[in-house]
Amino acid sequence: MNTHMDDSTPTPHSQPLPQPQPHSGQVAALDKASERWLGAVTTLEESTAVDPAVRALQRGIRALPLGSLRGLLRGEPLGHPAHPMLVELPMGCWLSAAVLDAVPGAHRHATVLTAVGLAGAAPAAVAGWADWAELPPRQARVGVAHALANAAAVGCYAISLYDRLRGRGARGRLWSLAGLGAVAVSGALGAHIAYTDRTEPGGTDKVVRAAS
Repeated sequence: MNTHMDDSTPTPHSQPLPQPQPHSGQVAALDKASERWLGAVTTLEESTAVDPAVRALQRGIRALPLGSLRGLLRGEPLGHPAHPMLVELPMGCWLSAAVLDAVPGAHRHATVLTAVGLAGAAPAAVAGWADWAELPPRQARVGVAHALANAAAVGCYAISLYDRLRGRGARGRLWSLAGLGAVAVSGALGAHIAYTDRTEPGGTDKVVRAAS
Protein backbone atom coordinates (compact mmCIF):
# COMPACT_ATOMS: atom_id res chain seq x y z
CA MET A 1 0.00 0.00 0.00
CA ASN A 2 1.32 3.36 -0.98
CA THR A 3 1.32 5.57 2.12
CA HIS A 4 3.07 8.51 0.45
CA MET A 5 1.04 11.72 0.83
CA ASP A 6 0.77 13.91 -2.21
CA ASP A 7 2.35 17.32 -1.43
CA SER A 8 -0.36 19.02 -3.40
CA THR A 9 -3.05 17.78 -1.04
CA PRO A 10 -4.26 20.71 1.05
CA THR A 11 -3.91 20.39 4.79
CA PRO A 12 -5.48 22.46 7.50
CA HIS A 13 -2.22 24.38 7.86
CA SER A 14 -1.94 25.08 4.14
CA GLN A 15 -5.40 26.57 3.73
CA PRO A 16 -5.31 30.30 2.89
CA LEU A 17 -6.13 32.48 5.84
CA PRO A 18 -9.38 34.41 5.62
CA GLN A 19 -8.81 38.02 4.62
CA PRO A 20 -10.34 40.69 6.82
CA GLN A 21 -13.29 42.28 5.13
CA PRO A 22 -13.93 46.01 5.47
CA HIS A 23 -16.95 46.99 7.49
CA SER A 24 -19.03 47.98 4.50
CA GLY A 25 -21.81 49.34 6.68
CA GLN A 26 -19.50 51.75 8.50
CA VAL A 27 -17.85 52.84 5.25
CA ALA A 28 -21.23 53.48 3.67
CA ALA A 29 -22.34 55.52 6.69
CA LEU A 30 -19.19 57.64 6.53
CA ASP A 31 -19.62 58.17 2.80
CA LYS A 32 -23.22 59.22 3.31
CA ALA A 33 -22.28 61.65 6.11
CA SER A 34 -19.53 63.10 3.93
CA GLU A 35 -21.91 63.56 1.01
CA ARG A 36 -24.44 65.34 3.22
CA TRP A 37 -21.80 67.63 4.69
CA LEU A 38 -20.36 68.55 1.30
CA GLY A 39 -23.87 69.06 -0.04
CA ALA A 40 -24.69 71.44 2.80
CA VAL A 41 -21.47 73.41 2.28
CA THR A 42 -22.10 73.58 -1.46
CA THR A 43 -25.58 74.94 -0.75
CA LEU A 44 -24.00 77.66 1.40
CA GLU A 45 -21.51 78.51 -1.34
CA GLU A 46 -24.17 78.83 -4.02
CA SER A 47 -26.83 80.67 -1.99
CA THR A 48 -27.00 84.37 -2.86
CA ALA A 49 -29.61 85.33 -0.27
CA VAL A 50 -27.11 87.02 2.05
CA ASP A 51 -24.96 88.60 -0.67
CA PRO A 52 -26.21 92.20 -0.16
CA ALA A 53 -25.41 92.04 3.56
CA VAL A 54 -22.09 90.29 2.87
CA ARG A 55 -20.97 92.94 0.38
CA ALA A 56 -22.02 95.79 2.67
CA LEU A 57 -20.20 94.29 5.65
CA GLN A 58 -17.07 93.59 3.61
CA ARG A 59 -17.01 97.18 2.36
CA GLY A 60 -17.49 98.44 5.91
CA ILE A 61 -14.59 96.37 7.24
CA ARG A 62 -12.32 97.41 4.37
CA ALA A 63 -13.21 101.07 5.04
CA LEU A 64 -12.08 100.95 8.68
CA PRO A 65 -9.02 103.20 9.20
CA LEU A 66 -6.79 100.42 10.50
CA GLY A 67 -3.62 101.52 8.73
CA SER A 68 -0.70 99.13 9.19
CA LEU A 69 -2.74 97.17 11.75
CA ARG A 70 -4.74 95.65 8.90
CA GLY A 71 -1.66 93.98 7.44
CA LEU A 72 -0.66 92.76 10.89
CA LEU A 73 -4.11 91.26 11.48
CA ARG A 74 -3.93 89.51 8.13
CA GLY A 75 -0.48 88.08 8.90
CA GLU A 76 1.44 89.88 6.15
CA PRO A 77 4.64 90.11 8.26
CA LEU A 78 4.41 86.32 8.69
CA GLY A 79 3.75 85.59 5.03
CA HIS A 80 0.53 83.72 5.83
CA PRO A 81 -2.84 84.49 7.46
CA ALA A 82 -2.68 85.08 11.21
CA HIS A 83 -6.22 83.85 11.94
CA PRO A 84 -5.48 80.07 11.73
CA MET A 85 -2.55 80.54 14.11
CA LEU A 86 -4.54 82.62 16.60
CA VAL A 87 -7.45 80.19 16.78
CA GLU A 88 -5.12 77.53 18.15
CA LEU A 89 -5.20 79.23 21.56
CA PRO A 90 -8.95 79.08 22.23
CA MET A 91 -9.36 75.72 20.52
CA GLY A 92 -6.44 74.21 22.44
CA CYS A 93 -7.68 75.61 25.75
CA TRP A 94 -11.22 74.39 25.24
CA LEU A 95 -10.17 70.93 24.10
CA SER A 96 -7.82 70.65 27.09
CA ALA A 97 -10.65 71.79 29.36
CA ALA A 98 -12.82 68.96 28.04
CA VAL A 99 -10.06 66.47 28.90
CA LEU A 100 -9.61 67.90 32.42
CA ASP A 101 -13.36 67.82 32.98
CA ALA A 102 -13.05 64.03 32.82
CA VAL A 103 -10.25 63.99 35.43
CA PRO A 104 -11.41 63.92 39.07
CA GLY A 105 -10.21 66.96 40.99
CA ALA A 106 -9.14 68.89 37.87
CA HIS A 107 -12.33 70.89 37.33
CA ARG A 108 -10.76 74.10 38.65
CA HIS A 109 -8.04 73.87 36.01
CA ALA A 110 -10.72 73.31 33.36
CA THR A 111 -12.40 76.51 34.50
CA VAL A 112 -9.15 78.46 34.08
CA LEU A 113 -8.66 77.05 30.59
CA THR A 114 -12.24 77.95 29.67
CA ALA A 115 -11.58 81.56 30.67
CA VAL A 116 -8.25 81.72 28.82
CA GLY A 117 -9.92 80.34 25.71
CA LEU A 118 -12.58 83.05 25.84
CA ALA A 119 -9.88 85.72 26.16
CA GLY A 120 -8.01 84.30 23.18
CA ALA A 121 -11.12 84.16 21.02
CA ALA A 122 -11.28 87.95 20.68
CA PRO A 123 -8.02 88.56 18.74
CA ALA A 124 -8.65 85.45 16.66
CA ALA A 125 -12.08 86.80 15.68
CA VAL A 126 -10.71 90.24 14.77
CA ALA A 127 -8.05 88.66 12.54
CA GLY A 128 -10.69 86.40 10.99
CA TRP A 129 -12.95 89.32 10.06
CA ALA A 130 -9.98 91.13 8.50
CA ASP A 131 -9.38 88.09 6.28
CA TRP A 132 -13.05 87.54 5.55
CA ALA A 133 -13.46 91.09 4.18
CA GLU A 134 -11.20 90.14 1.25
CA LEU A 135 -12.78 86.80 0.38
CA PRO A 136 -14.60 86.19 -2.91
CA PRO A 137 -18.37 85.61 -2.73
CA ARG A 138 -18.45 81.80 -2.50
CA GLN A 139 -15.98 81.67 0.36
CA ALA A 140 -17.48 84.72 2.07
CA ARG A 141 -20.85 82.97 2.24
CA VAL A 142 -19.31 79.98 4.01
CA GLY A 143 -17.40 82.45 6.17
CA VAL A 144 -20.69 83.81 7.51
CA ALA A 145 -21.66 80.32 8.70
CA HIS A 146 -18.14 79.92 10.14
CA ALA A 147 -18.57 83.15 12.11
CA LEU A 148 -22.01 82.11 13.38
CA ALA A 149 -20.60 78.80 14.61
CA ASN A 150 -17.80 80.70 16.34
CA ALA A 151 -20.34 83.00 18.00
CA ALA A 152 -22.30 79.96 19.19
CA ALA A 153 -19.12 78.43 20.63
CA VAL A 154 -18.19 81.63 22.45
CA GLY A 155 -21.72 81.92 23.82
CA CYS A 156 -21.69 78.34 25.10
CA TYR A 157 -18.32 78.75 26.78
CA ALA A 158 -19.31 82.09 28.31
CA ILE A 159 -22.37 80.42 29.90
CA SER A 160 -20.16 77.50 30.95
CA LEU A 161 -17.72 79.83 32.70
CA TYR A 162 -20.59 81.66 34.41
CA ASP A 163 -21.99 78.37 35.74
CA ARG A 164 -18.59 77.04 36.79
CA LEU A 165 -17.77 80.18 38.79
CA ARG A 166 -21.08 79.88 40.62
CA GLY A 167 -20.60 76.28 41.62
CA ARG A 168 -22.84 74.73 38.97
CA GLY A 169 -20.07 72.49 37.66
CA ALA A 170 -22.19 69.81 36.01
CA ARG A 171 -24.20 72.37 34.06
CA GLY A 172 -21.00 74.20 33.13
CA ARG A 173 -19.50 71.00 31.74
CA LEU A 174 -22.58 70.38 29.62
CA TRP A 175 -22.32 73.86 28.13
CA SER A 176 -18.65 73.21 27.42
CA LEU A 177 -19.54 70.08 25.46
CA ALA A 178 -22.06 72.08 23.44
CA GLY A 179 -19.39 74.69 22.79
CA LEU A 180 -16.93 72.03 21.69
CA GLY A 181 -19.49 70.79 19.15
CA ALA A 182 -19.85 74.31 17.77
CA VAL A 183 -16.04 74.59 17.59
CA ALA A 184 -15.93 71.37 15.55
CA VAL A 185 -18.45 72.72 13.04
CA SER A 186 -16.63 76.05 12.87
CA GLY A 187 -13.29 74.34 12.34
CA ALA A 188 -14.66 72.21 9.52
CA LEU A 189 -16.09 75.26 7.77
CA GLY A 190 -12.86 77.19 8.23
CA ALA A 191 -10.84 74.31 6.82
CA HIS A 192 -13.16 74.21 3.80
CA ILE A 193 -12.57 77.91 3.17
CA ALA A 194 -8.80 77.48 3.44
CA TYR A 195 -8.79 74.41 1.18
CA THR A 196 -10.93 76.13 -1.45
CA ASP A 197 -8.60 79.14 -1.38
CA ARG A 198 -5.56 76.91 -1.81
CA THR A 199 -7.00 75.01 -4.76
CA GLU A 200 -8.37 78.02 -6.66
CA PRO A 201 -6.15 79.79 -9.20
CA GLY A 202 -4.15 82.48 -7.46
CA GLY A 203 -4.78 80.96 -4.02
CA THR A 204 -3.78 82.80 -0.90
CA ASP A 205 -1.43 85.11 -2.80
CA LYS A 206 -4.49 86.63 -4.52
CA VAL A 207 -6.14 87.39 -1.17
CA VAL A 208 -2.98 88.83 0.39
CA ARG A 209 -2.41 91.10 -2.61
CA ALA A 210 -5.97 92.41 -2.36
CA ALA A 211 -5.19 93.91 1.04
CA SER A 212 -1.81 95.33 0.09
